[in-house]
Amino acid sequence: MRAGHRRAAPLAALAALMLAGCTPALPESVVPGTEITVGWNGELTSTNAAAAPTPGNVDVAEAIRGDFGDVIEGEFVPDEGFGTVTIVSDDPFTVRYDLAEPVWSDGIPLDAADLLLGWADTVGLLPAEAGEDGAADDAGAEDAADPPAPPKIDEFARTIDATWPTPRMDWQTAVKASVPAHVVGARAFGIDDAMEAKQAVIDAIQDEDAAALAEIAEVWNAGFELEDGAQAPAELLLSSGPFQIDDITTDEDGQGVTLVPNTSYRGLVTAKVARIDLVPGGDDPLADIGDRLDVVQLRPTAANREPVRELERVDFTVNTSHDGTVWSVQLNPAGVFGGAPARAAFLRALPASALVERGGGEWASAYTASTSMVSAPGSRAYDIVAEDSGFTAALGTPADDAAVDRESAGVAAGSRVCVLYDRSSEFAVGAFAALRDAAAEAGWGVTDCGSDDYQAALEQRSWNAVIARVRIPQSAAQIADQWGTEGTASLTRNADADRDALIAQLSQTTDVYEAREVRAQIEATIVRAAVALPIAANPQLTVIDRGVTGVSTRNGADASLTSGMTQWEVVP
Repeated sequence: MRAGHRRAAPLAALAALMLAGCTPALPESVVPGTEITVGWNGELTSTNAAAAPTPGNVDVAEAIRGDFGDVIEGEFVPDEGFGTVTIVSDDPFTVRYDLAEPVWSDGIPLDAADLLLGWADTVGLLPAEAGEDGAADDAGAEDAADPPAPPKIDEFARTIDATWPTPRMDWQTAVKASVPAHVVGARAFGIDDAMEAKQAVIDAIQDEDAAALAEIAEVWNAGFELEDGAQAPAELLLSSGPFQIDDITTDEDGQGVTLVPNTSYRGLVTAKVARIDLVPGGDDPLADIGDRLDVVQLRPTAANREPVRELERVDFTVNTSHDGTVWSVQLNPAGVFGGAPARAAFLRALPASALVERGGGEWASAYTASTSMVSAPGSRAYDIVAEDSGFTAALGTPADDAAVDRESAGVAAGSRVCVLYDRSSEFAVGAFAALRDAAAEAGWGVTDCGSDDYQAALEQRSWNAVIARVRIPQSAAQIADQWGTEGTASLTRNADADRDALIAQLSQTTDVYEAREVRAQIEATIVRAAVALPIAANPQLTVIDRGVTGVSTRNGADASLTSGMTQWEVVP
């Protein structure tokens, strides 16, 4: 938005265009000379976010990688400028991934080689080295033990038909073109010619050549990592999205990444701004908004309430969204909570609105109330889940007399309930105070088990109840992790064979409407177990300078601020 920012020598833009042998014009939508600076706390460590899905890598990937669409509010929104995804057979379950005409920023077309490479990652053919994390997604981990046959390629090499062992709910996003296959082939096999390098990747996957796949996996997992302070090779910065990396700078404040429009991009919506700088936000980004920074994203705290209010008074835009996590009270189903009636009586004694008011303080209105542990408020699935789960009748409606409700559950007055919470969290501290007061009125003997080392105390499991902020699961694998019998992220460790069966059913449900119904049935098993009280989604704020428009913020853990940057504009 302003001139005069510190800038290093361009790394990728000129080099990529030299590889293509020409200089395409900027999209007509771009307004020359416009700039926007974003306060960013991320770090770009790899241009393969599929292998290294850190927040910073994902932020940049959202801007520089095209794909078949995004999951927004829990449901798939296609991008037909990149291509289309369709089910072509139910038995066996076969999906066609059909590219339009996207190209990499060096002028090399995306084709079946790029899709096959993404498929190989999904089915677990490109595992990380022992002890490394992030190489395969949830589905890939499941498929790795017995991967399906390689997909068929059409005669024009722009479409693949992937046959999966069973139907899968994530069929639209199961295959991505995360990195250029011709770069992987070149680095894995020392092949200079781009098309020959692509063919080498295709051959390795179709022939199931273990040695060649090991070479590809090494490049996939480590070959796109960026060295601190070193100039990144141009081929690692290639783009298939609306923006491309122009600069990467590092100083004592942290790392900055400059994005410029990708002149080779053929998508439906192109960039409007000539340059976007992702720079370290600093200790007090609100103090720099309107000066050094144009856009910042932050969590609401007591300390920043007044500064944000003052910015709103002078027409700065403040968007409130949620970060894909939900505050909840979850119970350890043992001891005093060994029976479902006792658990239900305790949860009914806790008014969620009071916990939000005390926890959120002056920001309480920014917290969106929730009655679900497996769907996000505001999503299309949420209304179905909330209506069908039985939560309101079973747990969401206070008893006429909470003390009588406790006694009816067979729990003596003053029974000790050790409540764990994170003392470093403003929300958790306030929510505990509200919980303690409400439970005391019902005759429960709440003990303050708050901890400065929350994670360690959580794992020790000496608590009866915990005030926890947990991710709202999107995939069936994420639900299984939190709520399945063998779930490694389960706080309650409540086993339920019916729930396990429903989660397995959801993983194979391809119809979006049916998936909502199954998700509601999963929620109903959690309600019947009376092990969790959802409170509210956790908010985040996006503050935007008066001179910038088009910045919209999505809800969810996967909703990167950068995903909507093609809509950003500078006010003349």
